[in-house]
Amino acid sequence: MRRKVCVVTGTRAEYGLLHWLMRAIKAEPSLQLQIIATGMHLSPEFGLTFREIEQDGFEIDRKVEMLTSSDSSVGIAKSMGLGMIGFADALSELRPDLMVVLGDRYEIFSAVAAAMVARIPVAHLHGGEATEGLVDEAIRHSITKMSHLHFVAAQEYRDRVIQLGEQPDSVHLVGGLGVENIRRLELMSRDELESSLGLRFGQRNLLVTFHPVTLEESTAEAQMTALLQALETLDDTRLIFTLPNADSGGRVLIEMINDYVEHHPEAYAFTSLGYRRYLSCLAYVDGVVGNSSSGLTEVPSFRKATINIGDRQRGRLQSASVINCVPVRIEIEQAIRRLYSDEFAQVLKGAVNPYGDGWVSDKVVEVLKSVPLDGLLKKKFFDVCVP
Repeated sequence: MRRKVCVVTGTRAEYGLLHWLMRAIKAEPSLQLQIIATGMHLSPEFGLTFREIEQDGFEIDRKVEMLTSSDSSVGIAKSMGLGMIGFADALSELRPDLMVVLGDRYEIFSAVAAAMVARIPVAHLHGGEATEGLVDEAIRHSITKMSHLHFVAAQEYRDRVIQLGEQPDSVHLVGGLGVENIRRLELMSRDELESSLGLRFGQRNLLVTFHPVTLEESTAEAQMTALLQALETLDDTRLIFTLPNADSGGRVLIEMINDYVEHHPEAYAFTSLGYRRYLSCLAYVDGVVGNSSSGLTEVPSFRKATINIGDRQRGRLQSASVINCVPVRIEIEQAIRRLYSDEFAQVLKGAVNPYGDGWVSDKVVEVLKSVPLDGLLKKKFFDVCVP
């Protein structure tokens, strides 16, 4: 009998990372792929991106509605509760042998909490990472403690998962899924990409993605104001914005970006580029600006610059291609000048992505199909302080 492996995805970016793993699970004769789509995938406001999953040839087994119309802390907490109710029903119907999840978002926390109570083993990707400015930090480590198999992107992250009490033989160092995407995907040509986006690249081009910092209160609008003021000083620069996720404080940022784009003909905004267009953009822009994890985990593979603003990604491993700055207009302007400097061009030539060299999915599938499930649920705490 084939082992049923249920993959849960709640955002466009997360699905982009999971895509090749889902393909590998689907192609493995001993495994049966199940898919649960939730969160932003099911929201018209965020582009109904579950359609991209279906267009790629996957069948979605269940859809769990959990988003509310509010991005306040109360709204997010209510979404998490709705998610647990929906996942309880979905898992009862699908009865998977294993659940596979990625990362640190609240949608995934709800899924994993429901799986824990349902006695379904969980395989967690990209655990052990640090993002000290986000509530995601606590969610990620909580998911680690509710999971039974761990697939991490770097040795430092493996050490941290073990430090959290997970048995070393359950923690597998496989590298970053984003790097695998870059290696496997056939990128769009410049003309094809421009036609798809409805724009022409300029003399200079920047990709901008800025999300709220969820452990800071009432800072999103001020930080976005500083960023937009810095961008407004640029000449002959095409700006491609990707809109924020459904996080607390995200909607005010979306309104500010849309207003900026309306008054600046050199700027464009997209609810969802999709992973192929997004990675293709990275090949043709001069760099990325904002606070997305992609700037640290994927962009270095293109030897392109990342301007990482503020504390959202503080604690992650970084390449030499990353320029850190505080969310203040003058600091962002200085970072952009450094991005275009001859000195930094030399730095980029030697930049190395610390998240590995790709080919992650086959390593993960090998474990998923062969790991004994008997006794997997009963974990023994690994105490690093005890010899």
